[in-house]
Amino acid sequence: MSHSPTAAAQGGAVKLPPLTPGPYRARLTVVALIATLGGLLFGYDTSVINGAQSFMVRPDQLDLTDFGLGIAVSSLLFASAVGALTGGRISDRIGRKATITVMASMFIVGVVIVVVSGNLLMLAVGRIVLGLAVGAASVVVPVFLAELAPYEIRGSLAGRNEMMIVTGQLLAIIMNAIIGNVWGQQYPWVWRVMFALAAVPAILLLLGVTRLPESPRWLADKGREEEALKILDSLRPEGRAKPELAEIEAISKEEAGRQNMSVSEIFSNKNLVRIVLVGCGIGFFQQTTGINSILYYGERVLEESGFSTGAALIANIAPAAISVLAAIVALQMMDRFSRRKTFLWGYGLVAFTHVLIASAAGLLPESGAKPFVLLALIVFFVGSMQLCLNVATWVTLSEIFPLKMRAFGMGLSVFVLWMTNSFLGLFFASVIASIGLSMSFVVLLFSTPSPSSSSSPACPRPRAVLWSSWRLTS
Repeated sequence: MSHSPTAAAQGGAVKLPPLTPGPYRARLTVVALIATLGGLLFGYDTSVINGAQSFMVRPDQLDLTDFGLGIAVSSLLFASAVGALTGGRISDRIGRKATITVMASMFIVGVVIVVVSGNLLMLAVGRIVLGLAVGAASVVVPVFLAELAPYEIRGSLAGRNEMMIVTGQLLAIIMNAIIGNVWGQQYPWVWRVMFALAAVPAILLLLGVTRLPESPRWLADKGREEEALKILDSLRPEGRAKPELAEIEAISKEEAGRQNMSVSEIFSNKNLVRIVLVGCGIGFFQQTTGINSILYYGERVLEESGFSTGAALIANIAPAAISVLAAIVALQMMDRFSRRKTFLWGYGLVAFTHVLIASAAGLLPESGAKPFVLLALIVFFVGSMQLCLNVATWVTLSEIFPLKMRAFGMGLSVFVLWMTNSFLGLFFASVIASIGLSMSFVVLLFSTPSPSSSSSPACPRPRAVLWSSWRLTS
């Protein structure tokens, strides 16, 4: 199967003219900047509770129990799973631009509900609205960018969205540290301000969406070729729009004639079942490392390590910053090492770090260097995950499924990943309160797959899986 950037048209191959310098590049940059505000909101809204929670649980605020805090965290995550499942289908029906408009409006509505909430129920409702928007953003924004970008720079535009997500996470942690340390002692309701700041990029997205074009691919699929051609003319060098539209139409016809496999056909074939289990295993075990427990409860973990609330808010910046740096490196090194070696190294480093964190939390004296030792180990843990496992997980999931079952396989695997993430978010605060930081990481250690196990679904042999996929689709 060829991935060459050509299209068959009228029995011959039509090669696209090359990209040349021109004003269309500035227009593409503006479009990408506006669209990736959805990625920034994804990152900010998932991380802002990490830092806000120490104020939310106070008796004069929401007075949340550990399980109540888990509900506040996980309500967004469960809703994100639903948003990810439905967002793509909704955008197929009403268009990418209209879906982004609805998504931006939901971000604003969700923020307003959270900021004015006076109890856990109202807070959870607001977080559910935000979660639906986050889940939709995780699907719709990358698709919109991929359909709008020329193939030569498609990867870099997709990378911008990933960078905006981790930048949003870092921004939330930094703002929490500033607000919490400057005003936290005087105004315990500052958690509302932390959440309210998410409205700024949401409003910018809602205003900016008026400048976004519709996806030419979606327009072509709906038979609106003239509109698609007009948009391509504004976002491509001269002479490129018509042949690219011909390529889009050829691909659409090919996909329309492709028959996807039914669920019963997939599960009646043991090779396909194995591939599905591998995909679900990759998603499941990536979450059982506990990486998102640091994302959502980093401040709580650092307080358990010995930091005061203010110091924990500041120290929390370090894992978020290393996450951004490691993501940059991971994107550069992804194609230089085999997927299996990346997984093996990643899970090996994670298991080793779990042992060190559990040992340090349980054995070091409460005073002295203990908080800083644990912070260094947590930073190493987050860096190892981002460098070896996080990017590798998403890239491998996009590669291993045969074309005829890719939508089902990818959807099920991502759903398993989200649901595992959600349940861990629900119970992690209660687990730490019950058994302590040291034993919590012992539990995470035993839920991390052993890198020595050659049959582990979390450490697949992509070459063998891809060979099975090729045989089943050729």
